[in-house]
Order: sequence, then structure tokens, then C-alpha cells
Amino acid sequence: MLNEHDIEHTYRETTRDPLTIDELRELFTKLQLRPRVVLRARDANKAGIPSDMTDDVLLEHMASNPKLLQRPIGILGDKAVVGRPPENLLTLLHAR
Repeated sequence: MLNEHDIEHTYRETTRDPLTIDELRELFTKLQLRPRVVLRARDANKAGIPSDMTDDVLLEHMASNPKLLQRPIGILGDKAVVGRPPENLLTLLHAR
């Protein structure tokens, strides 16, 4: 999506280079969402993650199993969006 619009960006393959718990906390601040909202339900079910898990414990699971986190996620400054659908990533450009 970003390449199609010639938007310069940096890509991080979080399944190979997982976010730390501190990076996840910062990310959720930028997203203005709780971790459960960005949790991939199918992968959470496979991992046996209960629905009543606290945010802190969920962040620990996301840090150790990055497939639990929806992706892509775009970050620009102090804002972030989940790129589903991919056009959501373009909303960051309008939020400048």
C-alpha cells in the first residue's frame, strides 16, 4: 500500500524482531487502544489465552509470541493505526 503511493517508510518484521514490552506499551499509547482490541483472536485461541487476561499479562504474551498482534501497524510520530484494511495506513498522513 505505501509503496504504491511512493510513501517512504521503514518496515519491521515483528515476527522475526519482536517488540519488547516497553515498545508494546508505547505502541498501545499511540494506538489509543487496549491490547485485547489488537489481539488476533484465532492465534489467541490456539495459544489458549483466556478472555479475562489483564493487559499486562497480555503484553507479556504478545512480546513472546508476536503473531498474537494484528499487523501491519503504521506509526507516525505519536500516532499509530492498525493497517486493516491497508488504507487505514494512509490516515496517518492526514493526522500530521
